[in-house]
Amino acid sequence: MGTDLQERSIDKIARLSGEPRDLVGYWRECTGVIASVIPHYWTPCWYTLDPASLLATSHFHEGMPEFPPEWLAHEYYDDDVNQMVDVAGSETGISTLHEATDGDPSRSRRYTFNRSLGSDQEMVARLRAPSGEVWGMLGLYRELGQPMFDERDKQFLRAVSGHLAEGARRALLVGEALSPDVTLPDAPGLLIVSETWELQSATPGIDRWLAELPGGDPDRGDLPPSVVAVAARTRRTAENPHRPSGTTVARVMARNGTWVVLHGAYLEDAGSHRIAVIVEPAHPARIHPLLEAAYQLTARERDVTRLVLQGASTSQIAEQLFVSPHTVQQHLKSVFAKTGVRSRRDLVGKIFFTHYEPGFRDNERRVAGGVPMLGGPRT
Repeated sequence: MGTDLQERSIDKIARLSGEPRDLVGYWRECTGVIASVIPHYWTPCWYTLDPASLLATSHFHEGMPEFPPEWLAHEYYDDDVNQMVDVAGSETGISTLHEATDGDPSRSRRYTFNRSLGSDQEMVARLRAPSGEVWGMLGLYRELGQPMFDERDKQFLRAVSGHLAEGARRALLVGEALSPDVTLPDAPGLLIVSETWELQSATPGIDRWLAELPGGDPDRGDLPPSVVAVAARTRRTAENPHRPSGTTVARVMARNGTWVVLHGAYLEDAGSHRIAVIVEPAHPARIHPLLEAAYQLTARERDVTRLVLQGASTSQIAEQLFVSPHTVQQHLKSVFAKTGVRSRRDLVGKIFFTHYEPGFRDNERRVAGGVPMLGGPRT
């Protein structure tokens, strides 16, 4: 693999990640770039994860419109190597099936799944944003007899991981902003402005966001200063050849005292230059109110559950929450009783299949219907 090709491909994915587009279109564009650097069998398997729980919210695998239910059951109820939560929380964030099984992939049930589709090798990589949040996973495959995935392949995926994560996050925001058919009380808004800061188009409901941002006068067409500032910084960043993504993020306090996040992205189409600004609440993870409403978990029980979903051990949970392992076990006992399960594995499976699998399947239907995918659990 040539260094020039690798660098051009990294820059290309960075640019794609800064353009507000639907998730499927983004995955397809990135697939072509990755294929030029890492030859692989058939097509990648892309996933989005809820960064709060590391549970899957969608998948996209060209030619596989429905993810086999037995594979989901294996992912969330069985113990195996290369499972997404383990790779997402690992030190390197990337794993091959051959390495994880000491060269004998037949020891893993995943190998049986993969072989049924004609592949022999599997490499799974996390998509982690620079902020540390994991927004997705990528699976690549190779046929029997092909060269093994090597360190050069891993280095490339590590180099683009952050861009892919930010692109997925931005695409999910766009999907939520463009989906009036779904009731999301905290749905983001999307507006497009010219290089002279004139509002050109916006998604329904943007008025409430503009009214909450300090300054500006929506009735006169004056945008809030924070929107103009993000748009200006986005344009300036895009003009810097060392920052190919052209993206900007800002955190602003709204009039009601809550925090709002603005994402800027530069658009260039047939010589026309515009700027997209996505507005979303800087809310806590959606899984927290879900666990409270569905199971009446206390704040500390919700914290323990979140860390269990992320694959943390008792000692790791105790260390992060500054409590004793005994206290963690007591909280787990209460969580098990309230959720009606008997083990950590059953807890993970119940949370996924009750609150995430419906959205996961809905996203499959949305892809088939040409509708943008959404992220997060569904209540």
